[in-house]
Amino acid sequence: MIKAGDFIHPEDVAAIRQLQNIPGFVALSKKVLELGYEKYRYSLNMASSIRLSPTQLPKLYNRLPPICEKLGMPVPEFYLQMNPKPNAASSGIKKKYIRMTSGLLEYMNDEEIDALLAHECGHLICDHNVYRSLIDYLSDGKDESGILGSLAKPIQYALLSWYRMSELSCDRCASLVTSPEVVAKVMARFAGGPYRLTKDLNMEEWLEQAEKYEEIRSGSNWDKTLTNLYTWKRTHPYDLVRVREVMKWGKSVQYKNLKEIIMAQESGKYCSKCGRSVIASWGYCKYCGEKL
Repeated sequence: MIKAGDFIHPEDVAAIRQLQNIPGFVALSKKVLELGYEKYRYSLNMASSIRLSPTQLPKLYNRLPPICEKLGMPVPEFYLQMNPKPNAASSGIKKKYIRMTSGLLEYMNDEEIDALLAHECGHLICDHNVYRSLIDYLSDGKDESGILGSLAKPIQYALLSWYRMSELSCDRCASLVTSPEVVAKVMARFAGGPYRLTKDLNMEEWLEQAEKYEEIRSGSNWDKTLTNLYTWKRTHPYDLVRVREVMKWGKSVQYKNLKEIIMAQESGKYCSKCGRSVIASWGYCKYCGEKL
């Protein structure tokens, strides 16, 4: 079973702590949920999408349960929405669900769709939707009652800063189910267009472009100011930032250890002493040292 703490990005953790340190923030978040905003979003989603199942568009639906099994999580509700804009989203706290648009399916191949489903599962594992609901509430202009008052805008911008970091965590989750390279291809589709146009993308050049952008982004104070000007209102980091982050994590010991855990779970083999999942290539159980 993969836990949020196994893959969450450190900047995601830091941003959440900053939010929680805002006086009254946690209480305000709960108040918004108590007003029924979560139910409002859920019912709107149901009214405008097709709920998938083993008997409703099963070819697409059946991609989700194996991903959830890999991550050790319950299978959320899964919806398809007619929308030419490529997008996927997860939502819900009590009743969790994932939604994909028809446009997204036109953009991606099968393994890239799996990466996007795993990304949305990452949001659910990390319980990001507690705070994402508040962003939606503010973005939709629902604070007409003035619950947040003068704090609405500062909280919204602090939430957006955190939101961008949360995406980096979920790219990590997607790379555990697929690979960092597949996640990088997903970012290429979002940047350059659907699979039929970008299937021959030179990945080496795409990764080099990500490094060049990082040089600009982390350059002089003036360069940082300029990049912040076109970033601070965004919900997602730019594709090149995400590519560099996930590829860097893919080389880490943390990533390799987590992939081994997933491979062990999929192997169906267990240590006779401690009962933990193991890989056939191991000479000894890495958990208890028993000879296999």
